[in-house]
Amino acid sequence: MILIDGKKAAAELREELKKEVSELKSKHNKVPGLTVILIGDLTPSQIYVRNKEKSANEVGLKSEVIRYPDSVDEKTVLDKINELNKDDTVSGILVQLPLPKHIDKQKVIEKISPSKDVDGFHPINVGNLSSGYESSIPCTPLGCYLLIKKIEPNLTGKKAVVVGRSNLNGKPMTQLLLKENCTVTITHSRTKDLKAECLEADIIVAAVGIPELVKGDWVKKDTIVIDVGINKTEKGIVGDVAFDEVSKVAKALTPVPGGVGPMTIACLLKNTIECFKRSQK
Repeated sequence: MILIDGKKAAAELREELKKEVSELKSKHNKVPGLTVILIGDLTPSQIYVRNKEKSANEVGLKSEVIRYPDSVDEKTVLDKINELNKDDTVSGILVQLPLPKHIDKQKVIEKISPSKDVDGFHPINVGNLSSGYESSIPCTPLGCYLLIKKIEPNLTGKKAVVVGRSNLNGKPMTQLLLKENCTVTITHSRTKDLKAECLEADIIVAAVGIPELVKGDWVKKDTIVIDVGINKTEKGIVGDVAFDEVSKVAKALTPVPGGVGPMTIACLLKNTIECFKRSQK
């Protein structure tokens, strides 16, 4: 079984991006800029934003974090996004989720200019992705896609099962796999016979948020299994896949942690660079 090392893949991607930023700098005499807006002091968000900042600096991006207290009003945030939309030195804007209850997530997502939407959440980018047009792609499914392609460069005709139908992962993941000529089934926690669906799959992407849902006898031999889940349990952090069981049958499998997670931030940097390149056309 191939253990898919997300840390190694992310480090390789960052190296490529570092070279690309250096080339862009010599060509355009400026570098892509990523601005993150962080509201409140949730520990996971703080850690995540710190990692984003560190990675952005590592590849040579201009990085800025704007911090607001939990009590900030919605108008202040929307006005700041508007200002960043007009700022030529900012290639990508990201508002760290979750937001405080009094701030409307949809309004915030829609306020970010689609051309600077590095998360790929703006309805225009969502529509472009599903129509097969150029768009920003949400970072986690993009990371999953790149890991799958490392194991199997040609996905034509493969049967893929996506477990989970979220806007963050399940739906965009499906679009990426369709683009690669896979036959894709979207399943979720209410699918009638989830085990039977998974047993048909050459590729399983589990992103449903149920600890160790996908068992060893759900997976046929030679399947590529990507585990997006991060669940806190009594035995520590586990994914949506029962790792010990599935690792005995799968062709390749991502660990949790150390699989998809590191790729998510590397793909955020990739998206920032893509936004910059499109803006220079």
